Amino acid sequence: MSAELHDVLDAVRLRLAASGDEPTPAGVATALRAQGRLLGDTEVLGVVHALRSEIVGAGPLEPLLADPQVTDVLVNGPDEVWVDRGSGLERSDVRFQDAAAVRRLAQRLATSAGRRLDDARPWADARLPDGTRLHAVLPPVVVGAPCLSLRVVRTRAFTLDELIAAGSMDRATAALLRAVLDARLSFLVSGGTGCGKTTLLSCLLGLVAPHERIVLAEDSAELRPHHPHVVRLETRPANQEGMGLVTLRDLVRQALRMRPDRLVVGEVRGPEVTDLLAALNTGHEGGCGTVHANAAADVPARLEALGSTAGLDRVALHSQLAAALSVVVHLVRDRAGRRRVAEIHVLERGRDGFVTTVPATLGSERGPGWNRLAALCERGADR
Repeated sequence: MSAELHDVLDAVRLRLAASGDEPTPAGVATALRAQGRLLGDTEVLGVVHALRSEIVGAGPLEPLLADPQVTDVLVNGPDEVWVDRGSGLERSDVRFQDAAAVRRLAQRLATSAGRRLDDARPWADARLPDGTRLHAVLPPVVVGAPCLSLRVVRTRAFTLDELIAAGSMDRATAALLRAVLDARLSFLVSGGTGCGKTTLLSCLLGLVAPHERIVLAEDSAELRPHHPHVVRLETRPANQEGMGLVTLRDLVRQALRMRPDRLVVGEVRGPEVTDLLAALNTGHEGGCGTVHANAAADVPARLEALGSTAGLDRVALHSQLAAALSVVVHLVRDRAGRRRVAEIHVLERGRDGFVTTVPATLGSERGPGWNRLAALCERGADR
């Protein structure tokens, strides 16, 4: 945006604020005439669009968020806006006027999500009304300019065929995942940040039989399964008086009272792991969720660490884990930015009582856990 246009926008914004008028074409044209500026219809509509995007939209980021290929928008400063279109981060041509403009946008977006963002509370993590995930940090916590991270949540889940076409898996892996669902095996989708865990889980939940009731418990409502019977529960932060906090653990407990055929925890990240494992040990088959882990083999240790936050010791956790969880589907994101299913493991309890994972597939190759996974799928399909 040119400096001249910035000056025009500032002058029109002040004029409209003083008069109380809305940024309609007529109101903008009147404000421009009051400055002695005579612009054509196209220029006036351009000013109207810029003002509306700044007031009610995402400002200069609107075109990026509207791009169906964009999954993430990252703002590191007024001249540093990065996007991810599925093949890694790339710098965009979008620019802000200055750091103050970035701050204004961050605060407005946080306010629209019911969050506070100011010097006293210099960060915010929220879901915007359209489902986009927002994280914002203000100086001095972040050095330099305010930073925004926007994760775009698409309203439509991908199909298995689309994930196959994107290179996320081959048809044999897709068939195996469908068999895991049909057998009502409990599973976790693991991987690092941005590797596609939520995308894959949304897709798989869309394959659940239409007569089954899916209850989702999420820190931020991101799962969008294409399924006729979905109940979505979302956590809530405490208000400014410290009241009203609803945790993921609270949601898991409530979900158990809602007659779920499939209990889903969007991301297992804390003490709620104990409630999830307890539920999967008491007849709630086919439960699933996601967890951050570097590899499928690291998932038991990761769950062990999470269980310790709820006071569950190692022996007790592994005892529950052995009976509760059957499969781990691990995703990676390669250097080209492609997200794909790297391995599928089954869980096995050793003589020492502790659970380890055994690879059933490694890419397109079968691993030592293949026969066990095949038996579990066959046994589940016969029930």
